[in-house]
Order: sequence, then C-alpha cells, then structure tokens
Amino acid sequence: MKLQSNVAKFISMITIALLLVVGPLANQADAASSVNSSQLVNTAKSVMGTKYVYGGTTAKGFDCSGFIGYVYKKSGVSLPRTSAAMYSTGTSVAKKNLKAGDLVFFNTSGKGVSHAGIYIGNGKFAHSSSSKGVSIAKLNDPYYWGSKYMGAKRVTNVTQVASSK
Repeated sequence: MKLQSNVAKFISMITIALLLVVGPLANQADAASSVNSSQLVNTAKSVMGTKYVYGGTTAKGFDCSGFIGYVYKKSGVSLPRTSAAMYSTGTSVAKKNLKAGDLVFFNTSGKGVSHAGIYIGNGKFAHSSSSKGVSIAKLNDPYYWGSKYMGAKRVTNVTQVASSK
C-alpha cells in the first residue's frame, strides 16, 4: 500500500511539473492567435536593407531564417531556427491561398528547402538574400524565384487586418 501511495504522489508531482512547463507554451499559442498580418509586415519592412550575415539573427545582420525568426519573435511567436525546420512545421498553404504572414520556401541549392521568406501580399515576399540583404521580391519572378518555389506554410493564426503593399 505504501508503494502505491508513493507512486500516486510521484505521478501528482509529475503532473504539476508538466503543467508548469506546458502552461506557458499554451499561452504562447494563445498569443500567436492575436498576431496580425500588418504587424508582421511592418516589422519585416522596418529592417529592410539590413545586410545578409550567415547565421545572423539580429538587426545587425540576418540570414533568411534568422530574419523570419526575428520578425515572428517581435510578435511573440517562436519558430524553429532553420528554414528546413520551419518547413516541417505549420499547415501547408496552396499558392493561390497565401495570406500576408505565411512562410514561403524555395530550393535554391538543388537539395530541398534552402531559402525562406515571409509573404507580404500582392505576390511579394520579404526575405534576407545573400546578394541584397533584407529586401522584397516577387514570388513568381520568372528569372529566379518563380522556378525555385517549393511551397508555403501557415505557422500561426495570423489575423488579416489590412492589405499589405
């Protein structure tokens, strides 16, 4: 009987510990639902021109996934660090159903997902490219991005507040 009592106490302690750990994560998901598209687009545009830095995650310099992580973090949403890991999260979105705030992914290396950006509306996306730093490009650019497009993911419940240009 004493062993069963100790096991029950142990299970109760584990349950409480899990609630303490998972509780804040649940709140983060709630916070994500309040993110709006114009907030994401404005944050992305606020760092336009920032230079490309391999592995960069700050306004001193970004790589593509560092830029995305920075923009989303400003809205209270944490994402995986790499573009490939970001591609394995969220819900797939058809190109025709893209909304501002969706993540768009590209194969620029011939080896799967190797670049990503944030769709900002009107057929455009913001990203940090190795040649131009943080900039805006056309999703269907016939000279480069159009043929490299792999897909898109919606990683949060982004509220569409305003049309972004």
